[in-house]
Amino acid sequence: MTSRFALGLLGLLLFAACGMQGRQSLPARLRVIAVPVTARVYVDDHFAGSARVFDAHPRELRPGAHQITLRAPGYFPHDLELELPSGTTTVRVRLRAIPP
Repeated sequence: MTSRFALGLLGLLLFAACGMQGRQSLPARLRVIAVPVTARVYVDDHFAGSARVFDAHPRELRPGAHQITLRAPGYFPHDLELELPSGTTTVRVRLRAIPP
């Protein structure tokens, strides 16, 4: 009876492991809180929305490395290279004003 139990347990573990292989990792979500709130957010060199929208509705991205750039008229651009894990990552940025 012990060997039957061991075989059953082994079968159950193998079945569970096979089911997990097809699952994808959870998405990453990026929340950006920026000053000014009208800053434009670029993800991997593509316009993705305003900081105001990213704050209210974090953007879903694939987990991994991403290049983030924030731009606003009258401010220096701000570049970030982020390694986004699954779940929500919040970034806070205050852009520097260009002196007159």
